[in-house]
Amino acid sequence: MNHDRYDDAYIRDILTTTRTIAVVGASPNATRPSHGVLGYLTASGYETYPIHPGIAGRELFGRLVYPRLADVPVPIDMVDVFRNSDAIDALADEILALPVLPKVVWLQLGIRNDAAAARLEAAGIRVVMDRCPAIERPRLLGA
Repeated sequence: MNHDRYDDAYIRDILTTTRTIAVVGASPNATRPSHGVLGYLTASGYETYPIHPGIAGRELFGRLVYPRLADVPVPIDMVDVFRNSDAIDALADEILALPVLPKVVWLQLGIRNDAAAARLEAAGIRVVMDRCPAIERPRLLGA
């Protein structure tokens, strides 16, 4: 897939079929983008699962924080990632080791790793890079 440009229908389909989202790199710091996006996705009706080993066991937006993806007790539709591009290879390994693969891996603004994206796509996972669902959702769905 060409990750330089996404068709609106591709993004819209992801946003309308996704129900559960793990937010990797969720932060309790209100000035961090991951905090605001987690709050927006939760308020938009998605079932969110914050992932951050340093604050595991705490709550963000009423949602329990998990130390890693494998600890989330339900299958995840989408993994929304707030980690630097260099960390994506190891995260792809973690994702591919899950008993139930997510349908989508979404890398936030400024995050791109084409090699990891190719590995994820080869396993049947859709990938979005360098985009934000909190920007795309209002743009495409008006909400």
